[in-house]
Amino acid sequence: MAYKVTRLTLMFGALLTAAACSVKERASGGGDGVYSTRLEVDERFAGEIGANSRYLEEQNMNIFLTGYSYWDNTPRGSAQIARPVIHRRAGGSGTYENPVTLAVGHVKRNGRSYMDYPAGTRFYIRNLQRYAIVEDLCGDGPKPQSGPCHSGYQGHDWLDIYVGGKGIDESWVDSCMNQITGIQTVILNPRPGYPVSPGEIAASGCLTF
Repeated sequence: MAYKVTRLTLMFGALLTAAACSVKERASGGGDGVYSTRLEVDERFAGEIGANSRYLEEQNMNIFLTGYSYWDNTPRGSAQIARPVIHRRAGGSGTYENPVTLAVGHVKRNGRSYMDYPAGTRFYIRNLQRYAIVEDLCGDGPKPQSGPCHSGYQGHDWLDIYVGGKGIDESWVDSCMNQITGIQTVILNPRPGYPVSPGEIAASGCLTF
């Protein structure tokens, strides 16, 4: 599970000094023409949603992207994930057939987690030239909806991509993740065939295109 209390809290605090961010803003459609396709859906119904062609159309959108690693995952020093779909542990090379694990925000109500995007939702992240798939939760505690993963940034939904990093110096991996942090153009429900630069993100030096 992608939690990263310290890193996310520090990062979000720094971003707030530059621009205010609130749930109210995203509800009013803030984001300079960018729309949100957020779905608050219990994971039990993810399969039903995936079968609905309405949700399988390609959609270009801007999101706020961060990375999480083997070192700052929860539990720390692990690749454990909360909602496995293709992988039993966080991973993936970034191809359409083997997309990289993504974590998304969620809301807890009556002890259940309602994910911002259902497990199994695919994205194509242009700057990384990788496909990604929702398999994990970002945010923890009794009210994860109060944290940045669910609240988003300047009206943009927040996606947290697994970069790997096992066997690589933790401080270097942190620096690597900072390189990919920012507002990114992605495709929701992408078709196969987009350019791919496969491999672990951290091992590539968090290369962008």
